[in-house]
Amino acid sequence: MCCEDWCLQTDQELKVRLVKYIIAISGILLCMSSACSGRAQDTTFVSVNRGKVADTIYHSPRKAALFSAVFPGLGQVYNRKYWKLPLVYAGFTSLGYFVYFNGTHYITYRNAYLDFTDKNPGTTSYLKLISPSIDPSTYDDVLYPETYKRGDRDWVESQLKNGMDYYKRYRDMSMIGLAGWYILTILDAVVDAQLFDFDISPDLSMQVLPAVRPDGTGTAAGLTCSFTF
Repeated sequence: MCCEDWCLQTDQELKVRLVKYIIAISGILLCMSSACSGRAQDTTFVSVNRGKVADTIYHSPRKAALFSAVFPGLGQVYNRKYWKLPLVYAGFTSLGYFVYFNGTHYITYRNAYLDFTDKNPGTTSYLKLISPSIDPSTYDDVLYPETYKRGDRDWVESQLKNGMDYYKRYRDMSMIGLAGWYILTILDAVVDAQLFDFDISPDLSMQVLPAVRPDGTGTAAGLTCSFTF
């Protein structure tokens, strides 16, 4: 029997596309969050007589980190970066689904592989993963010891093991990605808290003027640069 006649009901190509799609979405979210975390928030000003002074209320990076660690997204709320909440939870949702999807399929393939190799005629969960059009008598050495073919049996066993290893690998990668996203949201909250009181007011100005200064042998022409805060 040719291997092309076999058809494990896994929709492998569709699942691989889904995996790539989720990875791409997660990568975009990671890039967007990292890029936006470096932007300083405008300082709030209050009027005092004729001038403007920055609000000096201290914004604690430690609190931002603690809030994000206890409840993801709370640090962004503390920093008043409400627009980041959809990014935070979209990342957790995508990666969480990725963990669930691969974990569920890993358990299914693991149980099927164990049932196929345990020589117990009462455990046949692997039949659900193999197309009904394939006659079990050609590969099942436990139920059909007289008619099975060794090559077909070995091929089915290898496919079940490959499926088990495949989903286990991507389940583990998803867990690592989920942990990384959790850490990234904490770091993002800390950076935003550090930059919360950073002054980028329009009162900052620079003036460049020509200047002549004496030196040891005469005079030297140059430029002077002054900043006004």
